[in-house]
Amino acid sequence: MAAENQARYKVGGMDCASCATKIDTAVRRMPGVTDVSVSVAAGTMTVRHDGSTDLGAMESRVSGLGYPLRALGQKTAAVVADAPDAVDDHSGHDHGSHDHSHDHDGGHDHAGHDHAGHGHKQVDPAAVEGLHGHDHGPMDGPWWKSAKGRLTIVTGIAVVAAYGLGHLLPAYQTYLFTAAMLVGLVPIARRAFMAARVGTPFSIEMLMTIAAVGAVIINASEEAAAVVFLFLVGELLEGVAAGKARQSIQALTTLMPKTAFLEKDGRTTEVPAETLAVGSVILVRPGDRISADGVIIDGTSAVDQAPVTGESTPVARGVNDPVFAGTVNGAAALRVRVTAAAADNTIARIVRMVEEAQETKAPTERFIDRFSRYYTPGVVIVAALIAIVPPLVAGQGWSEWIYKGLAVLLIGCPCALVISTPAAIAASLSAGARRGLLIKGGSVLETLGKLTAIAMDKTGTLTSGKPVVTDVVPFGRNADDVLRLAAALETGSSHPLAAAILAKAAEDEVEVPTADKAEAIAGQGLSATVDGKPVFLGSPQAAKDRTSLSTAHTRTISALQEAGKTVSVLVIDGQLAGAIAMRDEARPDAKQGIAELNADGIKTVMLTGDNARTAVAIGRDLGVEVRADLMPQDKQKIILELQGQGLKVGKVGDGINDAPALAAADVGIAMGGGTDVALETADAAILHGRIGDIAAMIRLSRRTMRNIHQNITIALGLKAVFLVTTVLGITGLWPAILADTGATVLVTINALRLLRVERS
Repeated sequence: MAAENQARYKVGGMDCASCATKIDTAVRRMPGVTDVSVSVAAGTMTVRHDGSTDLGAMESRVSGLGYPLRALGQKTAAVVADAPDAVDDHSGHDHGSHDHSHDHDGGHDHAGHDHAGHGHKQVDPAAVEGLHGHDHGPMDGPWWKSAKGRLTIVTGIAVVAAYGLGHLLPAYQTYLFTAAMLVGLVPIARRAFMAARVGTPFSIEMLMTIAAVGAVIINASEEAAAVVFLFLVGELLEGVAAGKARQSIQALTTLMPKTAFLEKDGRTTEVPAETLAVGSVILVRPGDRISADGVIIDGTSAVDQAPVTGESTPVARGVNDPVFAGTVNGAAALRVRVTAAAADNTIARIVRMVEEAQETKAPTERFIDRFSRYYTPGVVIVAALIAIVPPLVAGQGWSEWIYKGLAVLLIGCPCALVISTPAAIAASLSAGARRGLLIKGGSVLETLGKLTAIAMDKTGTLTSGKPVVTDVVPFGRNADDVLRLAAALETGSSHPLAAAILAKAAEDEVEVPTADKAEAIAGQGLSATVDGKPVFLGSPQAAKDRTSLSTAHTRTISALQEAGKTVSVLVIDGQLAGAIAMRDEARPDAKQGIAELNADGIKTVMLTGDNARTAVAIGRDLGVEVRADLMPQDKQKIILELQGQGLKVGKVGDGINDAPALAAADVGIAMGGGTDVALETADAAILHGRIGDIAAMIRLSRRTMRNIHQNITIALGLKAVFLVTTVLGITGLWPAILADTGATVLVTINALRLLRVERS
């Protein structure tokens, strides 16, 4: 079997569901094409093929429909290719340890169509539109500057002129309205016949063309002109709405600064941000936007990460901490080493991931697509029967029933129905991304709302992944003395427990003395001479070998250990001085996040490889069921066990050790701060690692599904009402097209409500 290739394109002028359907059908019929994904919201198309496809012919076919293409990465409006693209698959590496693991799998598909060096002809989009007389223009600027906007305005003027002149010249009224109708109908008819040639005979444009021409034939030219104008207004409104949804996520790219201050050879120069190479060092002044993803190598500052993670308040960042492109530096200068090129920084990857996610269809959307394939031909058959049967069978008037049949054709336009699901999903994906909730496609979004159980890793997910000092307990010495002497022994060590003690000493502004003759004793602790006295810091058992512990002291230490804390005992010159307890504490929002999940009726379980005593202590505080001492395969078994109980299970983790469980779960959710694991693995990712955002993601899904059901009800409900009133002779062509246009506008506006997601 030939290897599968992939080409991705930006598609100009695609602003309604019927556009996507026509493009999908046209491209899917090309030889060698194995799959097509088209996103109206993102304005993109991905074509997968076996390498034998004539991409030039395929691109010409889509351009012929009036949708100018450009391969992603190209700045020209459209291209005509003569060679298949190549797939460039970059995959990274993974590493992890015990329960707290980090998956740095950077594998992502950069498959694209490389047009360089093939002698491709650049195609001017204006030339494409002029050649085909198509009114699908870009909707990036004001609506009245687009080709579709201009056509709508001209048609409206023609209808008004026909109305005015018709009163002055009644004998020519029919001709005047027919001419006005043709102004708008000719481009629509061209689109209809182009679509029919490439496999979509029952397009919305074809229904519109038949209805308008039929209305003229039965001397309803005034209504025909009005109907064409209202149809164009409806399409224009769809385009404006689609543009707003698209801008919601694309607006992130405007946060990127254009320039950066590059440090090189002892000098600082201002350079274009897109030219920064990985490994470069840049200076970020106070108040500046950070121009690249990187790691701080000098300086400490508060960084506003709201554009990337949705955090409502700035976060402290210092040496070795990661920072993201587009975030805003606070009050101190930072020197940052660049870790990602401009095309692969966090914001660029978020935009790319959301666009790709919008190309994948949810089960509901796939059902609606399948339904509409039969629905539209069915409408044509019903309309034909309404027009023909009463006159033939009951001797009714032909003109009256043909009129009703034409009205049914317009009522049957599936615009509102087809757009009901993708509009809502696109709005939700965009809204989630702007808040730091990345969801990989409509299918994942739909499944999230059905989850009934969440299994979570402990270290790095429910907890911060770094131990902190929780208690300094003096035994005969004051607490500051215990802390400063312990810090003296730990100075220079990179062990996590040492880092916790040193951080506590710095926080309490304790002056740390110098330790001499420091020695690490395997399995016991550290010893050194401080202030001329021998000092030991180690495990309680090792301390017992050096001094006596009273029953009260032993009870205090045991209580700390029962709380899941690691206890180090300090002995000075053979005398018990005190103890320091440390624990990897739960995230500040973890308890509230678990409570929100439980309040939503979702079962919560902690899965950890840590020891049961520590895990139970954390779990008791958070109110979550605990399963401890687990290997990665044990976590997978528990996921399968929960699914066997009839639960829909989501797995939340932050590393490769969770991979088997993430794969087994109905939805895998990665926790991270904009790292590869957050963007490239699992089905969804929470950028700022807040437990409360798991519930927020599930609620977004449920809100989206409610919105979709509302949209479908609006679309079908209005059609049902107007179908009955049309057959009864109460309403005619004008209300029929208003029913379709009105339903489309209502559905789109309802979907766009999802863009308003509260930022926490």
